[in-house]
Amino acid sequence: MSLRDKLRLLVVDDMSTSRGLIVQALEGFGLAHVETAESGEEALTVLQRAPVHLVLSDYNMPGMSGLDLLARVRATPAMRAIGFILITGRADRDLIAKGKSLGLNNYLAKPFAAQDLRACLEAVVGRL
Repeated sequence: MSLRDKLRLLVVDDMSTSRGLIVQALEGFGLAHVETAESGEEALTVLQRAPVHLVLSDYNMPGMSGLDLLARVRATPAMRAIGFILITGRADRDLIAKGKSLGLNNYLAKPFAAQDLRACLEAVVGRL
């Protein structure tokens, strides 16, 4: 069974259009096990119910930002090993440094093309 067949992902974004575009790109790469959440709170519920290998989260969300979600994931022993990619329109040095200090695996600046998403993903999980 290939990595593509095993890999379970969670896409977290408060904007349904953004979630849909990311899921569509992931499915285009042959990834079939993709869940979605529209908030950090919902993501934590999904992760407690069905752990994943990798979270792709928007940074700017109401209530709980992507970095807040990352902090909560890293603070939970059962979730600590989950890969985490932050997707942001504000990829400034301070934000990325804070993310890395929290255990961020990679980040992707908006706007991005499907090949950028794939390269970002493969940098974390290996070749698809």
